[in-house]
Amino acid sequence: MRNNRRSGNRLMNEINVVPYIDVMLVLLVIFMVTAPMMNPGQVDLPSVGKSLAPPVAPLEVIIRKDNSLALRDHAKSGKESQVSYNELVAILKARQGAQAEQTVVISADKNVRYEEVINVMDALQQQQIRKVGLLTQARK
Repeated sequence: MRNNRRSGNRLMNEINVVPYIDVMLVLLVIFMVTAPMMNPGQVDLPSVGKSLAPPVAPLEVIIRKDNSLALRDHAKSGKESQVSYNELVAILKARQGAQAEQTVVISADKNVRYEEVINVMDALQQQQIRKVGLLTQARK
C-alpha cells in the first residue's frame, strides 16, 4: 500500500522565478521613466575675484657635489650666485621679511650626502621658513 502514492502529493523541489522577473522588469521600467524627471542637486558655488598678489617665484638652493652652495632667484634673472652658508641664511631671512609666503626649493646633486641636504633644511626651519620643497628630475 505504501507504494501506491499519488503523484499529486509529492513535494515540489524547484522555484518558479517568473514572478520575480516580472517584478524586476516593472521596477526597471519605473526607474527608467522617473530618472530623467529628477533634477540633480544644484550647488551655488561662491565666486572670487582675481588674486591680489601673483604667486611668488621660488628661491632655489643648489647643493653641488663638493658641498658648495649656490642660490638661484627665479623671480629676478634666474642666474646662480655662489653663497656661503651664513650668506644663504642672511639672504633667506631678508627675503622672508619682504615676502612672508616665499617658497624655497632645494636641488641637490644625487651624489651629495643626505646629511648636507638635512643641514640646509634645518637652517631653513630655524629661520621659520615653512614652504620648503625638494626639486627632483623625472626618470626617462
